[in-house]
Amino acid sequence: MISTRGRYALRVMIDLAEHADEGYTPMKEVAERQGISLKYLERIMPALSKSGLVEGVHGKGGGYRLSRRPEEYTAGEILRLAEGDLAPVACLECGAEPCSREAYCKTIPMWKKFYEITNEYFDSVTIADLVNPSSAQ
Repeated sequence: MISTRGRYALRVMIDLAEHADEGYTPMKEVAERQGISLKYLERIMPALSKSGLVEGVHGKGGGYRLSRRPEEYTAGEILRLAEGDLAPVACLECGAEPCSREAYCKTIPMWKKFYEITNEYFDSVTIADLVNPSSAQ
C-alpha cells in the first residue's frame, strides 16, 4: 500500500509542475491548495530537495521549484524516494535477507512478477502525464 507520504510527495510534485511558470512556490501555498498540513510537507520536502528532485530557496520570495521538466520525472522515482521501496512482500525489499523458503516457495514467482509490473507501470507515468491526464496514453 502506498502511504500518505508517497501520495503527498506526488501531489507536491504535480502542484509544483502546475505552477512552474511562477518561479519558486512557497510550501504554504502548496499546503493550502492541496489540503495538506504544512508541517507534514516540511517533513517531505528535505528528501525531495536532497535527492535533487526540487530546488529550494529560503527567505522572501523563496520556496521550491522542480529542478527538471515534468516529463523527466516518473511516479516510480518519486514513490520509491518517499516510500523506500515498492516491494509487495518483505523478502523482495532492497537489502532484505535471503528468504530461507525461497527455493521451495510457491508464491515468490507471483510476487516477483507483481513487483516487476508495479515498477514498470509507475516508471511509465510521468509528472507531465499526471498534470495533463488527457494527453497520457
